[in-house]
Amino acid sequence: MSKVLIMEDEESIRSFIVLNLKRNGFDVLEAADGLEAMKIINAVSDIDIALLDVMVPGIDGFEVCRRIRETNERIGIIFLTAKVQEQDKVYALSVGADDHVSKPFSPTELIARIQSLLRRVNVHRETAAKVTFESGPFSLDLISKQFKRNGQAIELTPTEFSLVQFFLEKENTPLSRDVLLDHVWGKEYMGDPKIVDVNIRRLRQKIEGNPSEPEFLQTVWGHGYKWKGRA
Repeated sequence: MSKVLIMEDEESIRSFIVLNLKRNGFDVLEAADGLEAMKIINAVSDIDIALLDVMVPGIDGFEVCRRIRETNERIGIIFLTAKVQEQDKVYALSVGADDHVSKPFSPTELIARIQSLLRRVNVHRETAAKVTFESGPFSLDLISKQFKRNGQAIELTPTEFSLVQFFLEKENTPLSRDVLLDHVWGKEYMGDPKIVDVNIRRLRQKIEGNPSEPEFLQTVWGHGYKWKGRA
C-alpha cells in the first residue's frame, strides 16, 4: 500500500483529500502545517508521495520541499496551488517538486497525478530489458537506482531519474516536449507543459559543468532536447 502525506491547513480540504485517497487504497498521513509535516517526514521513512499546499502556517510548502530535497530525492512531491499563482507553480518545480495540481481540482485528477508519479517513484519494481546505461562520464543503474558521473553519485528526484533514463535510451535523438511529457508524465497529463523545461534546467544544474552552455543535455532549437553521447 503506497503511503501519502498530505500537508494542508484547511481542514475541510484536507479531509476531502484524505477521504478520496483512502477510498483509492492509499495509506494517508496528515499534517496541518509545515512543522508537523517535517516531523512526520523525519519520523516515517517509507513515504512515497508528499502533497504540499503552498500557503500553510509557519514553514510554507516551498521550504518544506527544500528541506525534503536536502536529504531525500526519492519521495515524489506534488504541490497544491491556486490557479492565480502561476509563478508559484514554476517556483515549486524549481525547488524540487515533481508536479503541481491547481485548486480547485477533482479527486479524479489528483488520483491520476499521484498514480502517474508513483509509476516513476516505483520504477525499480518493474522489469527492464536493459538495467545499465553508460554515456561518456555517466552511468545509470536501474537496479540500484544510482546515477553517477565519473563514479560519483548524483541524487535525482523520481522525475529526473525517469528523464535521464529516457534520454539515455534515446541517446543523440532529439525529443520533443510532447514526447517527453507522454513518456515521463503520461499521456493523461493535463498540466503545464513547462514542467519539462523546469526539470531540464534542474538536471543541467546537477550534471553540467556550465549549465548555461550544456555539453550533454542539449537544446535542439525548434524541436526539443537531446542527450549528446557518443557520435
